[in-house]
Amino acid sequence: MSAEHHHCQHLIKMPAKIQYGNFRGERIGCFPDPPHAGGRIPTRGDGSLNAEFHKPPTHELVYRKIREMILFGELAPGQAVTIQGLVTDLDAGMTPVREAIRRLTAEGALQFQGNRRVSVPELTLAQLDELAFARQAIEPQLAYLAAQKITPAMIARLEAIDDSLNTAVRRGDVKAYLEHNHRFHTTLYEQAGAVILFAIAQMLLLRGGPSLRVVCGRLGTYGLPDKHQQALAALRSGSPEAVADAIRDDVNQGIEQIRMTLSTTQV
Repeated sequence: MSAEHHHCQHLIKMPAKIQYGNFRGERIGCFPDPPHAGGRIPTRGDGSLNAEFHKPPTHELVYRKIREMILFGELAPGQAVTIQGLVTDLDAGMTPVREAIRRLTAEGALQFQGNRRVSVPELTLAQLDELAFARQAIEPQLAYLAAQKITPAMIARLEAIDDSLNTAVRRGDVKAYLEHNHRFHTTLYEQAGAVILFAIAQMLLLRGGPSLRVVCGRLGTYGLPDKHQQALAALRSGSPEAVADAIRDDVNQGIEQIRMTLSTTQV
């Protein structure tokens, strides 16, 4: 074992300088292509798109809603909720709620508590080290690839998202801050066209989101600076490595804020 693996400050040594790859990415999207891809898109008799064909199934909508509740702080770490309570709150059937819980449990975003209850896992310092290592490896690479492909229109969209984020900060709107921060990162990463890396990043953001909400609750939105402006400037100047560096710094800054908060609650 090399010396690099010894005497780490934390349980897992953070990667040093990421060597960014330059592999070819695939087109990315949040969901798979529909069955008609490559063929005729179903339409109504008047030629307009059939809205019902494009509407996600109920179980997918319920999954997305519970996922957002976890990401944006409606379900706090350690807060137990009953399955029936989720059914009532979402005005959904028991079957789609159970299916959503099954998926989110498999993703590590929920855990069963017994007596028909589930909760968001409370992140430990050891798990935070793992999360930090993975995010530092994955997200700068996605940013690097995205910077090679991004269009001026998409940069403008990212600027608008960051403007909305800054407005949320000024207003002290924690939920809006979390939503826009998440949207900024995922919108940027989608441009990479790296399907596997993007899926991993989505899972990592889901695991860390609830703890970021705890930080907001203790420090407020003003205690959460970011490196978005640096990333945007690097995108405008066409410097993929500088974009990756800004995102790495942004990720590390958020991780350290979570670490400080967890350190005050875990002995």
